[in-house]
Amino acid sequence: MNFNNRGGFASSIPTITKNLIIINALVWLATIVLPNWLGIDLVEYCGLHYWLASDFNPAQLVTYMFMHDPNGFTHLFFNMFSLFIFGRILEQVWGSKRFLFYYLSTGLGAGLIQEITWMLTATSGFALVDGNGIEAMRGAEAISYALSHGIDVGAYYNSMVTIGASGAVFGILLAFGMMFPNAPMYLMFIPIPIKAKYLVIGYGALELMFGVAGIQQGVAHFAHLGGMLVGFLILLYWKKKGVFGGRRY
Repeated sequence: MNFNNRGGFASSIPTITKNLIIINALVWLATIVLPNWLGIDLVEYCGLHYWLASDFNPAQLVTYMFMHDPNGFTHLFFNMFSLFIFGRILEQVWGSKRFLFYYLSTGLGAGLIQEITWMLTATSGFALVDGNGIEAMRGAEAISYALSHGIDVGAYYNSMVTIGASGAVFGILLAFGMMFPNAPMYLMFIPIPIKAKYLVIGYGALELMFGVAGIQQGVAHFAHLGGMLVGFLILLYWKKKGVFGGRRY
């Protein structure tokens, strides 16, 4: 048996893609273990909070994209599976430094778009109830009344938090669709191949529809769109500079 053979599945994954998957997996495990062992809630400290919340920290614009739902494996799995499928191809084409820059930029952009979304919609979810538990006031009027009467709205602002690599992953999906527009893609339970460019357009349209209609309110749809938007702007710039598909960076 040759123990000097360092090849294998893990070695076939480009460095940045592999390390991103490992880091996300380790952080996910930490979000499960640390609350029980040390009483530390990583989501509270590292998840992205609304900028008016007392729990907000600018570093969360980066740390949030390495966090995933500690109550299940699905959130982490689908993001990391997408990163593995599409990210490794982009890293092989672009090179590691350029790929990492793109990944972090789209994740950061997604976080900023989520903050803007909260700014525009934050007041709509706040309500005041009377002594009988009946809603008496909602939205901007309720926020204004609460602030003028010394009613604490901090807990409400702190409850607004988002986590996950989905914004960066949607940016990667967009890049794959732009670089390999005619690549055949297969969706689960649909045996007919779909060209990558149509898949990306479809995902973007669904995210926009869900976000505007308020469908799946626990999902940061506009953050996903933010990742795609920032990715699109970066790719347009690279294309203009003539480095759209190469390793010059």
